[in-house]
Amino acid sequence: MVVKPLIVVGAGGHAKVLISTLGLLDMKIEGICENNAELVGKNFAGYQLMSENEVFSRYSPASVYLVNAVGSVGVTKNRSDVFERFKAHGYLFQTIVHPKAVLASTVCLGEGAQIMAGAILQDEVAIGVNSIVNTGAIVDHDCEIGNHCHIAPGATLSGGVRVSNSSHIGTGAVVMQKIRIAEGVVIGAGAVVNRDTDPRSCYVGVPAKYLKSV
Repeated sequence: MVVKPLIVVGAGGHAKVLISTLGLLDMKIEGICENNAELVGKNFAGYQLMSENEVFSRYSPASVYLVNAVGSVGVTKNRSDVFERFKAHGYLFQTIVHPKAVLASTVCLGEGAQIMAGAILQDEVAIGVNSIVNTGAIVDHDCEIGNHCHIAPGATLSGGVRVSNSSHIGTGAVVMQKIRIAEGVVIGAGAVVNRDTDPRSCYVGVPAKYLKSV
């Protein structure tokens, strides 16, 4: 992607980490926007927060790229909603790779993917659009991560794992070789997944067992 000024969307904890990362990458932040009307106009990380409507009126899709700073704790819907809302207006999202992440040369990253500090992505890994591989996560060879997914800090995916769209792999979770994680699944922190999952379900424990629908 051609280098353009960035609008960071979201003003929470994940935004703080991304802003630091963008500084390390020498990327220019034009502003930060927040959909919560109570926060608009307040200061965040040295910027006065704009509303999404201000972004639409002040910045054309051709003039900026966006960075989706909405994190996900379990359910990824808020993050995917932000992505789709801005895409509907023609905006593009910047893909971010922290300088301390390690990526094999054959890794493929979708639009707006974010690879955070200490993450390791091995050969033939594919990461879908708007997905996060968070701090210190490991994604081994031949894994495929769908769109709008979150691989949380310290999670480990062994070789050949498939994670379908809008799924969340919790902090420190382990997914064994060639397991299929269905769409909209939440894997709890520290879980060990040794069998395929059903869609839109939450799994916890060692080994991971079905807890509830999500």
